[in-house]
Amino acid sequence: MIRVAILSKAFVRGAYQRKLEEIARCGDIELILITPPSWREGRTYVPFEPVFTHGYQILITPLHLNGHFHLHFYPRLGALLRELRPDIVHVDEEPYNLATWLALRAARRINARRLFFTWQNINRPLPVPFSTLERWSYRLADGAIAGNRDAQDVLQRRGYRGPIWVIPQFGIDPELFQPTSRAGAGLFTIGFAGRLTHAKGVDLLIRACATLTDNWRLILIGDGEERSRLEQLARDLGIAEKITFRGEVRSTDMPRELAALDVLVLPSRSTSRWREQFGRVLVEAMACGVAVIGSDSGEIPRVIGEGGLVFPEEDWRVLARHLDTLQRDAELRRMLGVRGRARVCAFYTHQRIAEQTVAVYRALLDAVPARS
Repeated sequence: MIRVAILSKAFVRGAYQRKLEEIARCGDIELILITPPSWREGRTYVPFEPVFTHGYQILITPLHLNGHFHLHFYPRLGALLRELRPDIVHVDEEPYNLATWLALRAARRINARRLFFTWQNINRPLPVPFSTLERWSYRLADGAIAGNRDAQDVLQRRGYRGPIWVIPQFGIDPELFQPTSRAGAGLFTIGFAGRLTHAKGVDLLIRACATLTDNWRLILIGDGEERSRLEQLARDLGIAEKITFRGEVRSTDMPRELAALDVLVLPSRSTSRWREQFGRVLVEAMACGVAVIGSDSGEIPRVIGEGGLVFPEEDWRVLARHLDTLQRDAELRRMLGVRGRARVCAFYTHQRIAEQTVAVYRALLDAVPARS
């Protein structure tokens, strides 16, 4: 039996916990989740949502500096690990985060194998102390999981020499996210879900929608610092009455929200500090049989594959043409929806991600002894 402790603030969201149930279903894994009672992300406060909790142990432990992505930490983690004595400690955080270094150090003290996760797909300089934390984490880790191929390349270019596995952080549940009938639904319904920030490119989507014929509506799910500017842009373009700012939606309500769309758009734009790392909402929508459109930022084209349409970053005119095509061609929307769901079921389910993750655990224990 392999005893694994996974440290992650992400699993406060109920929908993500399905992956843990799938890991726990593997007969040789005893899984323990260590997570905080809540997480703050900008304006959003997410309390722990116990939704998919079967088959593994949950330990909720205090978190200091909640909401600080790179400086938060768990003051009681060392004592917890000494009590639990896991074979593997999986730190679901970037290597330059304080929580990662502290967790890897605590895991070394009990001679556990040590694993971290990274999404970072831009090789940019890190200021002190984060550059130092990154170097220390590299020395402590026995392995790394990269969420995309660019992140794997960044790890290697930044000097990490241990084994790397490329696996997305989360999959989706195809029974939770599944198509529903939209017969007679009426208006051509376009959607976006995510943070309302400049990098997400929602202004491009609004501009593209303004070129469409009258029989459409746009639903924006999420919140962020760009909301007031986006509301003003909609007013300036004369389409404010066609746009609904839905605000934050619980993760467990997303299947219903996405299944009601005709098309989901992720119009991300790359910046000097950020490039789309995966685009989870894409696979959620694809699993619902919804046609998707994404920019060519980062990992988006690889995620979409043949399950949707792609446009060049910043080019809202090409996005507008894609939307016009899908508005006019219901059969193309249906075909893309079928292809998208098939792609998700093949590559991006919780079961598939869990199987790959468990293979990493087994490989770590089969490798040389943990670093001292």
